[in-house]
Amino acid sequence: MIPYSEILQKIKAYIQSFYTHDSASYCYHGVDHTARVVEAVQEMSRHYNLPEEEDFIVTSAAYFHDLGYVNGGSQEHESRSAVFAEEFLSKENVSAAVIQRVKSCILATKMPQSPSNLVESILCDADLFHLGTADFKEKSKLIHQEIEATHKQKIGKGLWRSMTIKLLEEHNYHTDYAKNKLEEKKKENLQNLLQEDKKAKDKNSEAKKPGRGIETMFRITSSNNQRLSDMADNKANILLTVNSIILSLVVTVLLRRLDNETHLLIPTILLMVSVVLTMIFAILATIPKIPNGHFDVQNVERRKVNLLFFGNFYKSSFSDYEEGMNRTMKNSDLLYGMLTKDVYSQGVSLGRKYVLLRYAYTIFMIGLVVSVFAFSIAVVLGK
Repeated sequence: MIPYSEILQKIKAYIQSFYTHDSASYCYHGVDHTARVVEAVQEMSRHYNLPEEEDFIVTSAAYFHDLGYVNGGSQEHESRSAVFAEEFLSKENVSAAVIQRVKSCILATKMPQSPSNLVESILCDADLFHLGTADFKEKSKLIHQEIEATHKQKIGKGLWRSMTIKLLEEHNYHTDYAKNKLEEKKKENLQNLLQEDKKAKDKNSEAKKPGRGIETMFRITSSNNQRLSDMADNKANILLTVNSIILSLVVTVLLRRLDNETHLLIPTILLMVSVVLTMIFAILATIPKIPNGHFDVQNVERRKVNLLFFGNFYKSSFSDYEEGMNRTMKNSDLLYGMLTKDVYSQGVSLGRKYVLLRYAYTIFMIGLVVSVFAFSIAVVLGK
């Protein structure tokens, strides 16, 4: 009868010695990982009550399954691990059939895993046991560090997180034991990673906002608003000038003739009313609206005051204004919020001006037409 327990003790001592001397660069695939895989294998072996030979096969494979990392890195390490196992077990006079099954277990762990029986499934699940445990994040960091160290290549956190998410999404446990014990925690680990990934992408998206583009947008919008405001003022000035001339003519010419030509009374009144109303709306469109000129410095951070408009600070002290502006310049969100409020206020003011101007032009047009018709009728009837 083959002394499987004694051979396993020899394997354990050999593996520990091997890793101690030759695996300094591997912070994950070393003696600790091997010990955890062996522990998980024995846990499942007891659960399934494996016969001694089956238990020996899967436990031996667990000890040897990552030994190939030390001699050649991750590429095809399963094949090299199988060779190590074969060489050692042959010296211990283990049968060729058992050795072949040990090798098959090791080769089944190659990604994507491809177990064909229970012992192979046990080793595959034990190898990725950490995916469904509370220390998943810690183990993932170690693997990340190991790959960067052994490949001498930096892997960004975002890329590594994406690779790990893909692994968790595509991975499936093979044994019922692992499914029942680990699947729920694995899903939780996946959800945590997905949330981290979303937060990181949102943060990167926020950080990558085109600052210069935003500032250009504000500058162009403010310039356009100012140009539209100037146009509105010019239109109001035109109305005021024209109607002032008309009003002067009415006063100096028509009013003197009303005593003799009473039939012109109604047309004159219509014309004067339309002229006066037009001037009133034109003047309202150009009347500036100015706040009290004082502000509370504390209201700056509360976003209740816009220091980009002179009406909010012209009566305040320079020290208060300087402190408020310093707070604004140190906080980009506060600054952009103030710019947004300034553009909005300009838009509101423009809206008011153009509405009043529309009323003024409408009154002027209708009043002028009605007055002309009224004068025409009055002249005809007066004859």
